[in-house]
Amino acid sequence: MRNTLAIDLIFEQSRKGRHGSEFPASDVPEQPQADLLPADQLADSAPKLPELTEPDVVRHFMNLAMLNMSVDTHFYPLGSCTMKYNPRRNETLIATPKLAGLHPYQTESTVQGQLQILYELQEMLAELSGLPGVSLQPAAGAHGELTALLVGVAYLNDRAKQQNRPFERNIVLIPDGAHGTNPASAAYAGLKTVEVKSDSGGYVDLDDLKTKLSDKVAVFMITNPNTLGIFEKNIKLICDLVHNAGGLVYLDGANFNAIAGITRPGDFGVDMMHYNVHKTFSTPHGGGGPGAGPIAVNAAMTVFLPAPRVVCCEKNGQKRYSLNYDAPKSIGRVRSFFGSVGVLNRVYCYLRTLGATGIKQMTENAVLNANYLLAKVKNHIDVPCGDRCMHEFVASASKVKAEKGISAMDVAKRLIDYGYHAPTVYFPLIVKEALMIEPTETESKETLDRFADTLIEIINTDADTLHNAPHSTAISRPDEVAAARKPVLKYTE
Repeated sequence: MRNTLAIDLIFEQSRKGRHGSEFPASDVPEQPQADLLPADQLADSAPKLPELTEPDVVRHFMNLAMLNMSVDTHFYPLGSCTMKYNPRRNETLIATPKLAGLHPYQTESTVQGQLQILYELQEMLAELSGLPGVSLQPAAGAHGELTALLVGVAYLNDRAKQQNRPFERNIVLIPDGAHGTNPASAAYAGLKTVEVKSDSGGYVDLDDLKTKLSDKVAVFMITNPNTLGIFEKNIKLICDLVHNAGGLVYLDGANFNAIAGITRPGDFGVDMMHYNVHKTFSTPHGGGGPGAGPIAVNAAMTVFLPAPRVVCCEKNGQKRYSLNYDAPKSIGRVRSFFGSVGVLNRVYCYLRTLGATGIKQMTENAVLNANYLLAKVKNHIDVPCGDRCMHEFVASASKVKAEKGISAMDVAKRLIDYGYHAPTVYFPLIVKEALMIEPTETESKETLDRFADTLIEIINTDADTLHNAPHSTAISRPDEVAAARKPVLKYTE
């Protein structure tokens, strides 16, 4: 059972006059605040900070931490988000002062090692995707989506100019089971979205796609494997249809963990994609960042990538690395400096550790674990689209809800009582009462067996017990909608 200790706010623990440190008397003359800051930047009074001893502060935050779940402490079957273990080897390597102590404004001659890492990472990502142009700048997956769309629009616009035609492509086609970031990224790029239906098997409905292709379509954004954990069997045909209509194909790389080292998006017709490095390459996930979302594009689109990119030249038998700003067709910079270098260094460590053989094994194990777990539970809860899956599957609590009054949310909340993070629920929207489950390759058979047994036990629990779950947490069921729409971000007495 998890820690159910009730914890007061740190402000509520405050007692006037308590403190955790002693500062020596100032040895410089005091200056009036008005001499240091402009008047409009001065507060009317000092901020009301809590007053506590050091043990009070340490215990407060340790007790808060004990209420949390983490990849280090719990199994996260979080479909679509791939919560795999973050190897400590990577954390140790990137913390070395020779990397962590670098400053982004150092001259290129003093950061040759770091530039070599970034260059080699570009090359490895290009090889994995089959797309030769790579930018490491984007700060997250959604940012990578937006960046790639901007690159795609720049390419299409330039193509229209070369053909002496007006640029009129402003539509992005998106499957009905897509991640919500896809339409959001398209909107930020100034494009309109049109939904493409799925067929009864969970694949793109080719007839519906054909009716929506036109000379106004710029991009078709597709996730493959899709959010149901199914590999699009017609992916090459889909790419051909879009290309014949003059559009580009964008691959949402969120599910790349299911195909890395097995097949390459560029080989089946994709023009551009992003990587979620926290999903595929084990960098830390959550907490608001930092993140990284590198993109890869085909050869014709490379000149439109954000600048600068790391390049390598050989002189007198020595390789030298530099940042190339000479990119007149570039869409411009999308991230400060060279991207989230600390995160990218972790990706490099991960790829160099596994190598080509290891990456393939990673993918095979992710698919094996997902199918093993699917086989354990599919006779107890419906899995609408397929007896087999890739790296994840989507179960439906629709039947048990009709028969027993048990919803997907009830199942998810009850799992917390057993020490498991809840899976993604109610997504994708095309599956009613969806439970989206992804075990990843880093979990053992024993963990999967225990989780499957627990899930089956929960489904057979009386509904009243589940309606009030979780029972082991300080707060059972907060109003999540109100918390998201009306967050309370400051303490007031």
